[in-house]
Amino acid sequence: MSAIIRDIFSPPPRLSPAPAPEKKRRRRETKKEAVDILARTLYGEARGEGVSGLEAVASVVMNRLTIADKKAAQGARHWWGNDAGEICGRPFQFSCWNEGDPNRAVIAALQPGDKLFDCCRRIARRAVNGVLEDKTRGATHYHAQGVFPSWARGKAPSVEIGHHLFYNDIE
Repeated sequence: MSAIIRDIFSPPPRLSPAPAPEKKRRRRETKKEAVDILARTLYGEARGEGVSGLEAVASVVMNRLTIADKKAAQGARHWWGNDAGEICGRPFQFSCWNEGDPNRAVIAALQPGDKLFDCCRRIARRAVNGVLEDKTRGATHYHAQGVFPSWARGKAPSVEIGHHLFYNDIE
């Protein structure tokens, strides 16, 4: 398991006041790590949705990454993070990574050779390499049908894929 995945699953350290604040830059993940994190996210978030649903969730992560990269080029950071690990692991963004979510243990235990996980890895590889078509129309958010998150109030989905509604007008 990569260091980034291990960091996501490790409990947060106990914090104590630092003598002087230091800006530490987290190292950028490798493509291999990004593929692994994204594949686990796809499995945890959309494993019952078929290929089109898995691809749509991958597009959401990649759309967030594109926006984060644009902000980074301007010397800023986006609140949802600057790489797949930060974007997927941010609390309450992709529920399968939330502490206490039963999917977290499931995605942590995934190994190559699991047929569906291997499918998720192929989709993630295409997404990370920039060759996955975005059928969400630039969506950065989604939710399952029948769930009504506050951030979606008054917004119209850009597309419905499987059992998920996707939005491209949420900041």
